[in-house]
Amino acid sequence: MVPSVESPPRPPRPEGRARTAIHVLGELLITAGLVLLLFVFYVVYVTDLFTAQQQADARGRMHEQWQVQQRHPIAEPPPPAPGEGFAQLHLPTFGLDFTVLEGTDLPTLAAGPGHYPGTAWPGEQGNFSVAGHRNGRGAPFHDLDRLPSCAPLVVETATHWYIYRVLPMAEEVATWDGGGGDPRCQGVAPVPAPYEQVVGRRVVRPEQGEVVFPVPGAPPEVLPPDQRTRLITLTTCHPEFSARERLIVHGVLTTQYPKIAERPDLRPPELEER
Repeated sequence: MVPSVESPPRPPRPEGRARTAIHVLGELLITAGLVLLLFVFYVVYVTDLFTAQQQADARGRMHEQWQVQQRHPIAEPPPPAPGEGFAQLHLPTFGLDFTVLEGTDLPTLAAGPGHYPGTAWPGEQGNFSVAGHRNGRGAPFHDLDRLPSCAPLVVETATHWYIYRVLPMAEEVATWDGGGGDPRCQGVAPVPAPYEQVVGRRVVRPEQGEVVFPVPGAPPEVLPPDQRTRLITLTTCHPEFSARERLIVHGVLTTQYPKIAERPDLRPPELEER
């Protein structure tokens, strides 16, 4: 009797190997998609919850300090400590407001918009400059690109309301007619030299930090402090979900209202604009 001999194993068929590879690739893509979805959920929703709590805490502490300043006014209150709230930024166009903190480091911006140290304070001659996230962390500046010329940017402090308005856009400068008679555009016009680069909205490279100079785009010494225009500059990332560039919005101070101790409920009409 001839002993049986086992047949050698057949090599896998080429189409079987391809099917296995496609199956593995599909599982990897599904896993990567789930990880990406979880990341987006974290950025868009979870960080918003953390920031909302930090904003509420900062606002509460700031209002307590305001009450002390209002009861015991002093000519020059001390500057805020890093990470401390000192002003409220209202964006009536979107029905939003945020507590502005001192500083632009990552922990501060995680809690809300941050004031660039060394730039002007609200209402001062110079350039009051504020940075904020465009996505996640409350996304305070998500819709900056939707602000039209003359839109109000209201800054509230312990003692005043400062009404800034977005400057004309680059394409509007040459034919600017005061907004076609729109009363909201009163006091808004292209700013003369040396402010030629200062328009309502533009996109710059991340390294162009000169956008927050007293005269944006020009050396600080180009104008003495008492000749500077009172500006506001808001900066955020551009495009969405990218830090490749920076979106810049410039505005000019048009009105200011002192707070009246006897009527703390009075609010400027600009807060009702949409």
